[in-house]
Amino acid sequence: MSQHITVVNYDPEWPSKYVQERDYITEILKDNCISVYHIGSTSVPGLAAKPVIDIMVGVRSLERVDTVAEKFSDIGYEYLGEFGIAGRRYLRKGGDDGGVSAAILSAKGNIYTGVCIDTACSLGICAERNAIANMITNGESQIIKIVAVMADGKAGMPCGACREFMMQLNKTAGEIEILCDYETKKVIHLKSLTPEWWSTDQMGMNE
Repeated sequence: MSQHITVVNYDPEWPSKYVQERDYITEILKDNCISVYHIGSTSVPGLAAKPVIDIMVGVRSLERVDTVAEKFSDIGYEYLGEFGIAGRRYLRKGGDDGGVSAAILSAKGNIYTGVCIDTACSLGICAERNAIANMITNGESQIIKIVAVMADGKAGMPCGACREFMMQLNKTAGEIEILCDYETKKVIHLKSLTPEWWSTDQMGMNE
């Protein structure tokens, strides 16, 4: 579960993708399965969401689930046991595996890098914030350019928390260049991702 979050427009295929996974799951669990639910934001029709199909399954016995762990692996699931929360079994399949990295160019011409740190709780940190923390540790606070590299090797947009963090670094932060596409070298400025930012006046960004 990477801490780098991407939100996309509602996809009408999400319900059918859930049904497909539900059928796989119930076939493996058989009579140990009590119920299966499509949960999370992708279960809400028309809602923009992180493109991950979240599924919750009620079972009669967790120990019996452990005995079929290999069957879940056969259909692409990573079986992670309790994963930090007692009394559950956590599985994940496909998507972003946490392999996000980032690099920033500072005002002094230095390059700082960071990777996504995945955790079983809310204390993980995005690659962008990790890189920024490295910059701040070295006594700098002004970013000129930044790129976030997704697990597939393509450039991606910083998450909302990282955008907020960058905007608070200094009053020129809105001019930070974000690389959108490596092949075309397309860039956008941070301020275009944070229109009517809540603290523009307080930070003196209208000067």
